[in-house]
Amino acid sequence: MCLFAAVGLLMPRFIIVLLWIFTDYLSRAYESWIVPTIGFFLLPTTTIAYAIAKNSFSTATGSIRAGGIVVIVLGVLIDVGLIGRGRGVMKQRDR
Repeated sequence: MCLFAAVGLLMPRFIIVLLWIFTDYLSRAYESWIVPTIGFFLLPTTTIAYAIAKNSFSTATGSIRAGGIVVIVLGVLIDVGLIGRGRGVMKQRDR
């Protein structure tokens, strides 16, 4: 179970590093390096989801369409779920 949790927490960060090194995917979605760096530490899945939404679901004017909003919401739910599940396991363990 610990290995599953470690992979779940590290995989989005690993993907961000690979995207940063080998592609310009993140630089097309974000105008500076500050937001992806903060996202790397706080909400990595949301950072990737926003990059996907901005690159795949945006209009010519740069606004994100409904499909992109769904992707971003899923990213936030995954990030919050990872954090929330860890707290739930710790509460059950204390009983």
